[in-house]
Amino acid sequence: MFVRRGTAGARMQEIAAEADVNQALLHYYFRSKDRLSQAAFERAASQFMPTVIQVLASDAELEAKVTRIIELELDHLARAPYLPGYIISEVTHHPERARQLIASVTGRAPEDVRPQVVAMLRKQIDARVKSRRMRPIAPEQFVVNLMALCIFPFAARPMIAAMLGMDQQAFEQFIARRRQDLPAFFLGALRP
Repeated sequence: MFVRRGTAGARMQEIAAEADVNQALLHYYFRSKDRLSQAAFERAASQFMPTVIQVLASDAELEAKVTRIIELELDHLARAPYLPGYIISEVTHHPERARQLIASVTGRAPEDVRPQVVAMLRKQIDARVKSRRMRPIAPEQFVVNLMALCIFPFAARPMIAAMLGMDQQAFEQFIARRRQDLPAFFLGALRP
């Protein structure tokens, strides 16, 4: 309910009905809609973040990381297409949730996670730049560009569907094709 309608649009009565529980039970366990929203946000967002962070911090080849992250993201977003809009909305209205989310997902503060991920990516990028297989790019730009290419079609789905005249089936085919094309496109954009 929160993912589909956002915190402002979700009503406790509707949430209770969808969960098939008594509304008083929701209030007993969560005390407020805001606390329930926080729990829903952490659960929804934590479904994909740990794996992406693990892949980025791993010593797998950079090309394998790109392909794996694209697969993970597109699979997850196909199962939860409203998630990007929900997360963007929640973090926009509650900026502290981004920090809390990273801490709850990784068990560490963002400033403790970031150096590990950035150091591994920097090492891999620098090696490819030195061997002239890749042009220079900051690790942060690398991650943001990769994630944006995966997330944008889902976050902008209504606009894309209207512009390109897509129904549900056509959008699914578009994403299937994107899964095939995106690794080569992303890696090709980084070649010197």
